[in-house]
Amino acid sequence: MKALVHKTFGDPAQVLAVAERPLPEPGPGEVRVRTLLSPIHNHDLWTVRGTYGFKPELPAQAGTEAVGVVDALGEGVEQLAVGQRVVTGGTFGVWSEYFVARAAALVPVPEGLPDESAAQLVSMPFSAISLIDSLGLREGDWLIQNAANGAVGRMVAQLGAARGLNVVGLVRRSAGVDELRAQGIDRVVATDDDGWRERLAEITRGAPITAGVDSVGGSSAGDVLSTLAENGTLVVFGAMASPTLELASGDIIFKQVTVKGFWGSVVSREMPADQRGRLFQELFARLLDGTLTLPVAGIHDLDDIAAAVAASGEAGRVGKVLLRP
Repeated sequence: MKALVHKTFGDPAQVLAVAERPLPEPGPGEVRVRTLLSPIHNHDLWTVRGTYGFKPELPAQAGTEAVGVVDALGEGVEQLAVGQRVVTGGTFGVWSEYFVARAAALVPVPEGLPDESAAQLVSMPFSAISLIDSLGLREGDWLIQNAANGAVGRMVAQLGAARGLNVVGLVRRSAGVDELRAQGIDRVVATDDDGWRERLAEITRGAPITAGVDSVGGSSAGDVLSTLAENGTLVVFGAMASPTLELASGDIIFKQVTVKGFWGSVVSREMPADQRGRLFQELFARLLDGTLTLPVAGIHDLDDIAAAVAASGEAGRVGKVLLRP
C-alpha cells in the first residue's frame, strides 16, 4: 500500500513522501480500515517536526484521524462488520491507503453524514464538546475564548450556543470578526482595536464571565484571564503563538482563578464509555441538523502533500485541509 512516510524530523512539506509499505494485518481486537479521507491537524505537523508530546520512531508514518471503510476484522471483533464506515481520532499512521486500529477506538458513522464531515469528527469536534462538558457550565453562563476563528473556536461557539451558553470570542485581527459573522457567529471582539474591552463589556452587559479558554499562549492568555470573574476557570487548550503564558499574578490571586490544562487525547482515553457515547450522539445530532458545521478548505492527494501542508498553513483559512489516498 501507499503511505506518507518521513525518515527524519523536519518541515512536513519537505520530509514527508509517499512510500510503499506492507499491507497491515489486524491482530486480535483490531480492524483494518481502507482510508477515505483524513484531515491535517496542527498536532500531526508538530509530530512530523518532532516538537509534539508524542515522538514516533523513524522512519514513521503520519496522521491520526480518518474516516474509512472496515476492510478486515481481527480475531474477537464482533461489534463491527466489513464494509461499515467508521472514524478514528487517535490512531497513528492513517495518512495511508489502509491502517489498523483497535476496534474499541473506532466509531461507526451514521447514514447521512458526508465523508468530508465524518473525517473531521473526532479530534476537533469531540475535543470541543469534551472541553465544554468538562467546565460544568449551566445554561446562561458566559464563556470567553481566544483563537475564536480557529477550528476549535468555531466549534466551541456553535456547540456552546446549542447548549444555551453565552460564548464570546477574541480574535487578533478585525477581519476575523467578519469571517465569523459570515458563519453565523456574532459575539466576537478583535483585540487589535484599542477599545476591545469596552466592546466586550457591551456584549456581556457586565455579566460575569465564568470560564475562559486559551489556545494562543503569550499575552493573549493574559487577555483572557483578565476578563474572568472571581472564582473563574482558565483552561489552556493550545499554544498557537507561544509556549509560555503571560499571566498577571494579581488576576490569579485576587480573583482566585483556577488555571488548568486540557489535552483532548488523554481526556478521551480516560472518559467513561457512557459519557463518550452521549457526547458522540450529541455531535451526530448537531451535525445532521446543521447546528455544527465542519467546512473543508480543500482536498489533496497523498502525492500532493507539500501543497496540502502549505494550504493548511494559510492565514484566514476556513475549514480543514483533507488528504485522500
